[in-house]
Amino acid sequence: MATNGSNGEFSFGNGAATAAKNGLPKIETHPKKSAGVCHDDSGPTVKAQTIDELHSLQKKRSAPTTPIKGTPGTPGALSTVSEEDRQKQQLQSIRYKVLKLQHGTASLASLTRETGPKLVRGDPAKKSETPKAHSHVPSHYHVPTIGVSDSSLKFTHVLYNLSPAELYEQAIQSEKGSFITSSGALATLSGAKTGRAPRDKRVVRDATTEDDLWWGKGSPNIEMDEHTFMVNRERAVDYLNSLDKVFVNDQFLNWDPQNRIKVRIVSARAYHSLFMHNMCIRPTPEELENFGTPDFTIYNAGQFPCNRYTHYMTSSTSIDLNLARREMVILGTQYAGEMKKGLFGVMHYLMPKRQILSLHSGCNMGKDGDVALFFGLSGTGKTTLSTDHNRYLIGDDEHCWSDNGVSNIEGGCYAKCIDLSREKEPDIWNAIKFGTVLENVVFDEHTREVDYSDNSVTENTRAAYPIEYIPNAKIPCVGPQPKNVILLACDAFGVLPPVSKLNLAQTMYHFISGYTAIVAGTEDGIKEPTATFSACFGAAFIMLHPTKYAAMLAEKMKKHGATGWLVNTGWSGGSSVGGFKVPPLLHIAIYLGASVSVSSNFCSYGSGSRMKLAYTRKIIDAIHSGSLLDAEYKKTEVFGLEIPTAVEGVPSEILDPVNIWADKKAYKETLLKLGGMFKKNFGTFTNYKIGTEGNLTEEILAAGPNF
Repeated sequence: MATNGSNGEFSFGNGAATAAKNGLPKIETHPKKSAGVCHDDSGPTVKAQTIDELHSLQKKRSAPTTPIKGTPGTPGALSTVSEEDRQKQQLQSIRYKVLKLQHGTASLASLTRETGPKLVRGDPAKKSETPKAHSHVPSHYHVPTIGVSDSSLKFTHVLYNLSPAELYEQAIQSEKGSFITSSGALATLSGAKTGRAPRDKRVVRDATTEDDLWWGKGSPNIEMDEHTFMVNRERAVDYLNSLDKVFVNDQFLNWDPQNRIKVRIVSARAYHSLFMHNMCIRPTPEELENFGTPDFTIYNAGQFPCNRYTHYMTSSTSIDLNLARREMVILGTQYAGEMKKGLFGVMHYLMPKRQILSLHSGCNMGKDGDVALFFGLSGTGKTTLSTDHNRYLIGDDEHCWSDNGVSNIEGGCYAKCIDLSREKEPDIWNAIKFGTVLENVVFDEHTREVDYSDNSVTENTRAAYPIEYIPNAKIPCVGPQPKNVILLACDAFGVLPPVSKLNLAQTMYHFISGYTAIVAGTEDGIKEPTATFSACFGAAFIMLHPTKYAAMLAEKMKKHGATGWLVNTGWSGGSSVGGFKVPPLLHIAIYLGASVSVSSNFCSYGSGSRMKLAYTRKIIDAIHSGSLLDAEYKKTEVFGLEIPTAVEGVPSEILDPVNIWADKKAYKETLLKLGGMFKKNFGTFTNYKIGTEGNLTEEILAAGPNF
């Protein structure tokens, strides 16, 4: 049997030793080297070998606190109820309801593979006579003869825009691993994949995308051809057609009514439908009635694998984007984040064509209407810092910046849950209630209380909830022009200051560089922070060359008078990779500026300490209030950053990193190493055209490390 590689390349072995039973060469998988791009929430497969083992990780064993009377053979003793009996008891109060499909979704109503699953009203649980096809298919759609295939005899029932309560019922009834937790949230499992699979995500390279998209070195866009996309699309649609029911969501992206996008998500799981119900903007009944043809469609057949012998495939997973057809196909992964980030990539392509800047950022607004943008990857504090009790939350992850101001792309939040506590994150904690999706968390099998510190399934546990679950969310999620642009970096080396004021050229330089650290649990094999670069603080999601987004950012900042800031939420007083002996060749390579990810495998992890959140919040408060604009500044060596000499509520000595390094020589060496890495990374972008000036200007190049 062929061996399935999760995120590896494959080759065909030679000789009898590698021959499969069918005579075909056996697929051998090999680990694939990282492309040097930070992939945010991409992750390893779960710590289980079978489905049953995966489900056993989800629940912690415990006994009921009250004796169950009348249990045969155990009079007066504590007894546990079997999972089958428990589910039967739960389902006694569950009604099975299918919402009538409105007339406006006719674009899915077809008996052919071309436009997706065919639709029929009614409850698939009822054994009624099969209705005639012409009763439910609009007359302007061609209906093939019944002899085309056996599939034309079958009707797929569509559950259209179900409410959270209805989706709860569907999930508990039909999806093993779905449970209601003590807080009311729906706990689910995403299967073998607990993070995104960036090396299995592909974009069709055709006349539409050839000149527009970023291809080649450093790009997250892996190409495929139109034919292969259609092979995978037909495989996905055939699978969805084979089911008794599918879920369809018609929703919006972008709270700016002039620039919103209509999206349709066709999926096989209630978990996926509820996830997208929370993450996209929910239409009103009137908007749904007049929804019409979607601008973009997702076919999520993630429970079904792609054919690994198909051209371009490297595993049983494939996430395929066709911008000309405005479609996305998902095979071989049930991780819901693929849909969210897939649509984010679409917005990164569509919005710049309208002169709107799409941003991987959080956004909030003060009582006086001052808006701040927070750029940063997973684990840098973007969600935490943009969620502020004293300010209105516009959004925590994805935004657009247009002539109208800023607008949230999404209708919900997708928060990390590992080690979540009421004390540290009260808003996120309180948002985990009825309607929220909890991914891959572990809970007590009896009380259903979640243990957020338990990473038995994965460290990348998540909660997806509507943004209105945050008490100070601004609805609608729009705001005026931003006043502050805050770039968050998790500096694993401990040499960047806690806060720096940036000029326009420096803002562009650090925005394009996107320096941060991959945080534990977000990518395969990462257990401790590892320094890396991710263009625009989200290279895994951008479609165009980073300099195009940077040029738009600079233009808007200059036009509206926004100030740029670099805030280090990483280490101070030393390096997370400090106190180690670098292998000689690696030391030379780093010093000369080689593109190297420095892992704790080479170090004594933790010689520095993580920046205190309380200090970072004081710094952010000073940015919001405008007091930092009036502070005194001095310039650092190498990076030439302007750092304040004092910030209210923050010890002055930590504002300049050199002050808290015991070994000044080690500080200087580490600073030069990081500077070399910046220079080497930026070499990828120096010859790319930006705006009307041709190559990047000397001013922007000079804004980087200088030594």
